[in-house]
Order: sequence, then structure tokens, then C-alpha cells
Amino acid sequence: MEKQNKIEWLFSSRNKEELAERYAQWAKDYDVELERDFEWRGPQRTAELFIRYVPKEARILDAGAGTGLMGEVLLKLGYDNLVAMDLSEAMLEEAQKKNVYREFRQMVMGEPLAFATDSFDAVVSAGVLTVGHAPASSFDELVRTTRPGGHILFTLRTDVYEDRGFKEKQTTLEAEGKWKLVKVSEKTPLLLKEPDVFHQIWVYQVT
Repeated sequence: MEKQNKIEWLFSSRNKEELAERYAQWAKDYDVELERDFEWRGPQRTAELFIRYVPKEARILDAGAGTGLMGEVLLKLGYDNLVAMDLSEAMLEEAQKKNVYREFRQMVMGEPLAFATDSFDAVVSAGVLTVGHAPASSFDELVRTTRPGGHILFTLRTDVYEDRGFKEKQTTLEAEGKWKLVKVSEKTPLLLKEPDVFHQIWVYQVT
């Protein structure tokens, strides 16, 4: 399957079950093909902001951890209290091979999460809030499971922010006093071989 078709194939998933099945098919080759065909830099760029706001001893949820690319980057920076959560069992199995995370939990963003309120000091989500994946409603549970004063960092495609309800949801949560905006990056390509696709990295603090 050609590289562009591979991404469109994921984005066109009709429901969470189909999305999980397609990730299961891609899981073993995911890391190699994502780097070779797209040069995804979301984890690296997100980590550059992450280290400004999150202490090394923090308990961190990697929401939509996939094969653990974000966790690998954070471990190299000294973060070792990491929990991986993803809808795909096959992707989590690949993440386990990296010896990065303390826990692995199969859950679906946008649905209630089986974590206690205020479970985490920080949440990070790279490449997950996008077409056909986690919806804007995911933020409700990410806020609930992050302690007051903790931070939530995520990548978001600029077209998705405008057209998929994210702008409204982020603004509403801020108006309700659930979180406050700390930082938003400039628009930048994070898929280096897709220079016309722009992302921003958002940093919020839970209040």
C-alpha cells in the first residue's frame, strides 16, 4: 500500500473497531514505515515543550501511546513514570517491547477512562487528535484524570482544530474554568514529508 493511501486508510475508518483492526494490521511495521514514508516529528517537538512544564518525577499518561514513540523520547529525557493508553492491543504490544512504560491500558479516547480523578501529573498526546481518531470530547476525561496544576500537551492539525469541534471544545473548557492555555506553538509541519500539513502543539494547565 502506498504511503499516502496508508494514512488515508486509517483516517477513513468508520468506527473505533475498524480503526483498531487497521492499527493491528500495521502495528509491526508502524515505526519503520512512519519514519521512512512520513518522518513524523510530533514526539520530538512535543517533548521540547514538555520539559519546560513537567517535572521529571511526574506520573504521566501517554494518551494514544501507540507503539510508544512518545514514551521513548520522554524516557531519554529522564521521565520514567509513564502509563501507556491506546485503543489498539496490537500497538500496545509493540510498545511493551520498548521497556518504557510502567503500565499498559487498553482504552478509547472519547469514552470514560478507567482512571481515578486526578490520577496524573501530566498527560501527553501526540498524533492522536486527528481525522478519524480521538474526538474533541476526549478532553473532558483528560482534564478529569489530571490533577489541578498539572499539564496537558497535545499535537493538533490546524485544519482539524478549525473544522472538527476542537476550537469550540477548547474554548468552552477554558470559559468553564477547567483549564487555562499556557502555550500554543507556531504552525509547523510535523510530518516532514507532508510539508503542506500543519500542526500546532498546545499546552494547557488544569485548574
